[in-house]
Amino acid sequence: MPLREPTAAVKTLAVFMGMTASGKSTLAMAWAKRCQAAYYNTDRVRKELAGLQASDRRPDGVGQGIYSSALTAQTYQAMLDRAAEDFAHGASLVVLDGSYGKRADRDRVREAAAKHGAQSLFVFCVCSAEEVKRRLAVRAADTDAVSDGRWEIYLHQLQSFEAPSTGETDCIRLDTEQSVAAMLEWLAAQPFMQG
Repeated sequence: MPLREPTAAVKTLAVFMGMTASGKSTLAMAWAKRCQAAYYNTDRVRKELAGLQASDRRPDGVGQGIYSSALTAQTYQAMLDRAAEDFAHGASLVVLDGSYGKRADRDRVREAAAKHGAQSLFVFCVCSAEEVKRRLAVRAADTDAVSDGRWEIYLHQLQSFEAPSTGETDCIRLDTEQSVAAMLEWLAAQPFMQG
């Protein structure tokens, strides 16, 4: 059965995940808009929790400052708490946007989805290193950019990111080096985890 925009009969907790500049946020926002769904971004939630404006630049080192493991865990929990509230108020789809580069974080999403009678869905966004560099250069020049992702973060993620395994059957991989419209149509046509 094709992946489709969720109806009231199928509750879905959809996570657009990947390394920095993988295109996950652009696609997640577009999918949420297409489906008229709640949307939460880890960069925005993290900065909100830290008392910052979304566009405040915080080039903290890996695992430091607002990117400490403690605030990262708090951010992921806040995302799940917001999704839970949305499901409790009748939402059929909630879209989460973040790296989710640890299997344990994805498993917590799965547990939260199951608790609310929802299916979990992960869209693993990928692109070439050359495209990452291009996107990071564009981001660096954008004073309204929310993400603090930089090339050194990408290099760190190449070593630390736990890509979804074949056993994670609720994950689908998507090359984001194409138009948003094409990606949305591709997603909508994929056979995937429908109840």
